[in-house]
Amino acid sequence: MTEKVKVVTLGCEKNLVDSEIMSGLIHGRGFQLVDNKEDATVIIVNTCGFIDAAKEESVNTILDMAELKQTANLKALIVSGCLTQRYKKQLMDEMPEIDGIVGTGDFDKINHIVDEALRGKKPVLVGNPVFNYDADNLPRLMTTPRYTAYVKIAEGCDNACTFCSIPIMRGAFKSRSMESIVAEVANLASQGVKEISLIAQDSTNYGTDIYDSFMLPTLLNKVSEVEGIEWVRLHYAYPGFFSDELIEVMATNPKVCKYIDMPLQHSEDSILKRMRRPGRQKDTRELVRKIRESIPDVALRTSLIVGFPGETEQDFENLKQFVRDVQFDRLGVFAYSKEDDTPAARLPDQVPDDVKEYRANAIMEIQREISNIRGGRRIGQEIDVLIERYDGRSDVYIGRSQFDAPEIDGEVFVSNAKLTIGELAKVRVTHSYEFDLSGEVIA
Repeated sequence: MTEKVKVVTLGCEKNLVDSEIMSGLIHGRGFQLVDNKEDATVIIVNTCGFIDAAKEESVNTILDMAELKQTANLKALIVSGCLTQRYKKQLMDEMPEIDGIVGTGDFDKINHIVDEALRGKKPVLVGNPVFNYDADNLPRLMTTPRYTAYVKIAEGCDNACTFCSIPIMRGAFKSRSMESIVAEVANLASQGVKEISLIAQDSTNYGTDIYDSFMLPTLLNKVSEVEGIEWVRLHYAYPGFFSDELIEVMATNPKVCKYIDMPLQHSEDSILKRMRRPGRQKDTRELVRKIRESIPDVALRTSLIVGFPGETEQDFENLKQFVRDVQFDRLGVFAYSKEDDTPAARLPDQVPDDVKEYRANAIMEIQREISNIRGGRRIGQEIDVLIERYDGRSDVYIGRSQFDAPEIDGEVFVSNAKLTIGELAKVRVTHSYEFDLSGEVIA
């Protein structure tokens, strides 16, 4: 009997890439991948363990899937990803429903884990968390729409931010070779992919470990030369390594999206110091000024953490003013999550949960107004829109501009032409909403 496998992915885009590689390996093994969990004889839950909410979602998903052993065809429940890398013993001790575990650096052995689990062996394979994407020409089954894909350019992180558990779960920073990345992008382009999102926990540090130099500008140019690629998008640009050369490439290369996702985490020097983040507020303001001067049309996204240990009411008021002053186009905010084995978890003056939630909501209220203002500046502009779906009830096509990343940012609504999913349409913006735009196709 051919086993039917369902892969459930939780967490970030980096996890999504791992799941796509596991799916490719499973498919190559001769197993059948299924969409419906009730049809599966094997379920793999690729977990996230970044913050408390993500860990809770992962545990709840594992338990939900385990119930299918009683009501459906499920024979083996495998757990992979960040939660397993960090809590393998606790998971196996406290959740007997799990039939096998594989860590973040070993998921290329997924077929072995499945085979062993089906034999009742309860395998656990959690070794070095850094996965070598250059080791083999690994298969990959895309789960994103055919025109867009994520490509990992590095794994792990060397930045010792006091609040972050990523180095524990993903290991030290390790760049992929440029040849490997470009080859993967070329393969994706041959399948019809137009938009490449380059991802790493710290993309601006790319190349320093294997080339002894900051090679991200070179990589952006190389990837943009691949035939068929129209947009190259960059995720998670660490502010401490954002060079003038990188700004120049983003300003002058027409295929590199004028979109910068640069998590700053906070504005106040005292908090940044306790977070062990690079630079200080004056450096951030100067970097933003320089970016906007060189790339006037740029969309800047950041993420912030509120309620970090020791954050006073005055710190929070100053952060609100910083958000008003800088006027980010996109902004996400997280209430600080106390993570096991991180230095911040041991700091005094922990902020109560209700205060953290209040502060997060207050920042987002400010950002809603700013996003509306920033979006209004697009009215009258001509922009390219990647068409993603059609809403028949409203007779509108819905897509994204280069200023909007998949899943997390706004959309553009287009209603005056017949379009094709996956095409780039030239659109004149006519209206702006809180986070979205609408416009008309230019003949």
